[in-house]
Amino acid sequence: MAVTLTFDDRGMIPAIVQDAGDGRVLTLAYMDAEALRRTIEGPDVWFYSRSRQELWHKGETSGNFLKVRSVSLDCDGDAVVVKADPVGPACHTGETSCFHTDLDADAVAQAESVERIGPGELAQLFAVIEDRKANPSESSYTSELFRDGVDRIAQKVVEEAGESAIAGVRGNHERIASEVADMLYHTLVLMSATELPPDAVWTELRARRGPQ
Repeated sequence: MAVTLTFDDRGMIPAIVQDAGDGRVLTLAYMDAEALRRTIEGPDVWFYSRSRQELWHKGETSGNFLKVRSVSLDCDGDAVVVKADPVGPACHTGETSCFHTDLDADAVAQAESVERIGPGELAQLFAVIEDRKANPSESSYTSELFRDGVDRIAQKVVEEAGESAIAGVRGNHERIASEVADMLYHTLVLMSATELPPDAVWTELRARRGPQ
């Protein structure tokens, strides 16, 4: 029975990429019709970046290409599997696969206990940033920022603030969320680099509220 290719309401279809050699899942991303067509034609995998809203030739910047071996459609027609030969790590962190973090029952229970994502996420993120500063890793982008110094970190804050403003003017909610997240992350890195604890900011914000 023939299966009809089905894109979601945004014209996207999820694409799982496997290592053609050992079957390991390398990454999960999204394709629009054009990205899927280019991937089928080969020789490289293409995605569609939902945050940048543009076609994404995987490896064009990093050199870590994914060389297409085959493309398969699932039984419902709403997902594809691409088998590819990776040229370098598939993950932007430098890991071979994007799926390199073990998940246990405790982590699932903790996630279930959280009713919504909120300010606590900033505290957790700051803790991770502090750890990357104390225990630098060659494959960590955060560690790379610390190695580059405060000037580079401050420049990134300005860049991300500008991108957030542009996304706001254009009214693109998905892009606003992505760019503001980048801005908050780089701001926390700047605070860590300058030894400013988050509590100092929270105290300043409380002071600005005035009497309750």
